[in-house]
Amino acid sequence: MISLHNPGSEEELIASIKAELFTAVIGDIMDKLGFLNQFLPPQVQPLRNDMVIVGKAMPVLEADVIESTEQGNNPILQKPFGLMLEALDDLKTNEVYICTGSAPSYALWGELMSMRAIKLGAAGAVVNGYSRDTNGILELNFPVFSYGSYAKDQAPRGKVIDFRTSIEMNGVLIRNGDYVIGDRDGVCIVPKEASTEIFRLAFEKARGEKVVFQKIKEGMSAKAAFETYGIM
Repeated sequence: MISLHNPGSEEELIASIKAELFTAVIGDIMDKLGFLNQFLPPQVQPLRNDMVIVGKAMPVLEADVIESTEQGNNPILQKPFGLMLEALDDLKTNEVYICTGSAPSYALWGELMSMRAIKLGAAGAVVNGYSRDTNGILELNFPVFSYGSYAKDQAPRGKVIDFRTSIEMNGVLIRNGDYVIGDRDGVCIVPKEASTEIFRLAFEKARGEKVVFQKIKEGMSAKAAFETYGIM
């Protein structure tokens, strides 16, 4: 169990978050601290309910394109996936490939991308759109959060135009290095500059909730429990 005053290494922190925390309790703390818009849209869900993501954001910016014979002025758009392969290969241990910017009408993630991310030690993928190769991803047991399964490929429809740049997903700002926490109740973004305080208070609340749960189980009223512990 991690100390509230000494979080230890990043590996220890991530392990403790996975063991003790969940998006609801982290979201409650962020609300109290004034971070009121940190949840991604509810359509972004895990491919399997038990999938959990805890890691640092590696933001990826996608854009819709129209395949044509015209060359245009941006050499990035002449590449089959834009900068997608470079972004994928740049993933680091415990990072989350988190992508937005395009119309949510095609797949932004698949099995081969998952295999490469696993080899690089990534924590998962979150996309503001669909994913595909679902059976393969589930077999790999790689955490992927998306709008669901849809086979339509991004190749002729969208390209990555930048990565490790700040992005916005339905009004939520996501910067390189922010924490990404995802479970079956959704995905929230923890701002890196406030993460130490947010996680400290979240561990405190999660441990307090276990006490309140036991007291209610023993017969304490909800009103008395809230008046005593300030948790509900």
